[in-house]
Amino acid sequence: MAGPETEQDSAHQLVDHLFRSRAGQMVAWLTHVFGPEHLELAEEVVQDALLKALQQWPYSGVPDNPGAWLLRVAKNGALDVLRRHSAFRERSHQIIAELTRRFDTSEPARWAVEDDELRMVFMCCHPSLPPDGRVALSLKTVGGFSVPEIASAFLVSDATISQRLVRAKRTLRERQVGLELPHGWDLHERLESVLEVIYLLFNEGYNAHAGDDLVRLDLCGEALRLGRLVADSPVAAPASHALVALMAFQAARLPARVDGAGELVLLEEQDRSLWDRRLVALGFAELERSSEGPEMTAYHVQAAIAAVHAGAATPDETRWPEILTLYDDLLALNPSPVIALNRAVALSRVAGVRAALDVIAELENDPALANYYLLPSVKGRLLSDLGDLYAAAACYRSALALPCSEPERRLLFRRLRECDPTHTA
Repeated sequence: MAGPETEQDSAHQLVDHLFRSRAGQMVAWLTHVFGPEHLELAEEVVQDALLKALQQWPYSGVPDNPGAWLLRVAKNGALDVLRRHSAFRERSHQIIAELTRRFDTSEPARWAVEDDELRMVFMCCHPSLPPDGRVALSLKTVGGFSVPEIASAFLVSDATISQRLVRAKRTLRERQVGLELPHGWDLHERLESVLEVIYLLFNEGYNAHAGDDLVRLDLCGEALRLGRLVADSPVAAPASHALVALMAFQAARLPARVDGAGELVLLEEQDRSLWDRRLVALGFAELERSSEGPEMTAYHVQAAIAAVHAGAATPDETRWPEILTLYDDLLALNPSPVIALNRAVALSRVAGVRAALDVIAELENDPALANYYLLPSVKGRLLSDLGDLYAAAACYRSALALPCSEPERRLLFRRLRECDPTHTA
């Protein structure tokens, strides 16, 4: 009994992997072939192909080239669609020729893969869609994420994600949004939307707002993949490279950001030997590419801050005055209270803790930070550095009363216990 069960498990794992790595490509190809108004039909064909793999492989064995097998089944499914739907009758010869050209090789041409996926990314990130609709549609159609996976990542119900997808697809149909890449101002507006979605996606993976896991590696990986797809395309702008640099620097820290027990490890306490040096190198390379032009965005400045951290072999070697100057630049571009709070941390390293506490005292009146646990947490850390453990403990208690992920909550509790050993959960 153990053998067949193991083979079934292996087959299911392989299908899951292919679903993630190939589903988005296949949906993009079929949407290109059928037309963007038939996005749902393209998704159905891909789902059917993956379902057939789940049904057959555990019993007949995994084929020698599973990717090619899926492509062939998807192609046959698309041909069945042509026979059943009268809407394709006039274009049947053209569609058959396109299917044959794209699906008769086990490894489609790289340009074809990227061209179709890039067009799909821009379609999913149309400015007419709300941000949550763009994220959901991008993950579903390009990233190959299932509805339950998207719902789990953003801590909402499956029904909520399904509704977002339905509304997004209906809007695209009503506005007759095509797969062609935009030009001129439309390109600029759409590219901003694409980068915003990728940034939101990475942030949710890098620091989940709630739940048991601090990091969602699948979301970080998909965001970095989509970012590189855009940055390596003819429609890339300096901001595209800056965003990839930022994500690469931050993703490089992920191996050291959570310890073996799943506990959060702050930047100054991380084992920097665990940082992914290939991603650090990618970050510096993309940051260099982002400087090719007069454009300066918030992505540029955030990537530059991350680069300073990446270039420090130890926390003591961090060039805090440079980071403080960069935060001044970032605040000028984006006067956000969250950025002001991050700047206060840098200020404490340059001008001292009391100067930082003066800034935080002003931020405590900002309603945007009313439920932001990091505000009292940062204040608690600074008060602890001053030796005022009683006041620091009060700050950590306030932080624990605000929304955060479970790893963050456990870190806050440990900090509280350091200030007040008598405290119990």
